Amino acid sequence: MKRIAFGIFLFALVIGSAFAQSELQPLVRVKLNSSKPETIMLKELKNRVDVYQKQTGAASFTVEQKKEILDALIDEKLVVQAAQKEGMNITGTQTDQIFQQSISQMVGHNVTEAEFAELVKKNYKKTVDELLKEQVGMSLSEYKTYLKNQVLARNYVLSKKQDEIKQVAPTDAEIRSFYELNKTSFVQSDMLKLFVVVVPKGKDSKAAKAKLSKLYEDFKAKKITTDQMKNESKKDDSEYKAGDLLVGKNEQYTRQLGMSYQSLLELFKQNKGFFSDISENETDWYFFQIANKYEAKMLSISDSVQPESTTTIYDYIKATLTNQKQQQYLMKAVQDITNELNTPANVERIKTGKELDKLLDW
Repeated sequence: MKRIAFGIFLFALVIGSAFAQSELQPLVRVKLNSSKPETIMLKELKNRVDVYQKQTGAASFTVEQKKEILDALIDEKLVVQAAQKEGMNITGTQTDQIFQQSISQMVGHNVTEAEFAELVKKNYKKTVDELLKEQVGMSLSEYKTYLKNQVLARNYVLSKKQDEIKQVAPTDAEIRSFYELNKTSFVQSDMLKLFVVVVPKGKDSKAAKAKLSKLYEDFKAKKITTDQMKNESKKDDSEYKAGDLLVGKNEQYTRQLGMSYQSLLELFKQNKGFFSDISENETDWYFFQIANKYEAKMLSISDSVQPESTTTIYDYIKATLTNQKQQQYLMKAVQDITNELNTPANVERIKTGKELDKLLDW
C-alpha cells in the first residue's frame, strides 16, 4: 500500500462518544498552537482507520499502515493549528454555507439544509445525522467540523503557496497532445437552442395561464421580441422568466421539458422558428420556440465547447490541465508544509516503539 499522505481532501474528524478504557490511551500531543493543543487518543485513530477502510475497501491494515494513518492525522492537526495560530478562522455561518455547497453537489442542484433533510428522510427513511454516521462515521456536527477544517487547511496552504500555484500551468504542447489523445471524446451532438418563457402558477393558476397566453400570442404576432422579454424578466417585479436553453438528445432534457424521449426526438425534426403549445408542470405554465439548430459534429481544438460559447476546446483543456497540475502542486505543498511543522517542539509522541506497536495491534 502506498504511504497514506495527509491531504486536505481526506479530512475525517471522527470522535466517538463511548470509550473503552484502553481506547483512552494518549498517543500523540500536537501543540503547535499552545492555546489549543490537541491529544490524539487511540479511539480517534481507530475511528480514522475505519474511515480509511471504507474509502479503500480494505478489510484491515497492518501496524505500519496504522502508523502512516496516525502520521496523516498528526499532519492534519498541525495545519489546522498553524492556521488558527495565524488568526485564520471559519465562522459558523461560513461552515453552514460550506455544508450547503457540499450537499448541493451530492444532490446535483442547489438545496438548503432543510430540503436535504427532507430528501434523506424520503429516500432513506433516516435523519441526516443517522445517514452520515452510517456512511462516513460522523454525526452532522462532526461532518461540518470536517468540512470547516478542510477549508481552513486549504486556505492556510494557499496563503503560503498562492503565488507559486498561480504560476503552475500546462504548456501548449501538453494541451495539444491531450486533445490528440482524447480527440474522439470531443463531440457535439445534435442540439437545439430554445427560447423558453415561464410563468409560475403561484396562488392563481388560471391567471398565470392567461398571462402566458397573452405573451404567447404577442410573441407569435411579433408584437414583442425575445430581447424585450429577456430584459423584462430580469426585473425584480417581473411576472415571468424568459431565456435560452440548449437541449441535447438525452433524458436529462426530457425531464427539464416535461416530455417523453420520443417527443423530444420529434422536436428535433422541427424547423427553426417552431413554436410549442402552452404546457404545464406542477409549478409553472410555459412555452418555447426553436431559436436555432446545431448539427452533430466532431469538434476541433479551436471549436467552441458548445454552440454560441466563447470558450474553445483549447481553453477547456487548458483549464482542466491547469486545475490538475495545481491540485498536484497543492498536495505537494501540503506535504512540504507539514514536514516543516512536524518538529519535536510541535509534536510530542507519547507512545513510541514497542509500546505503540502493541497498542496498534488490533
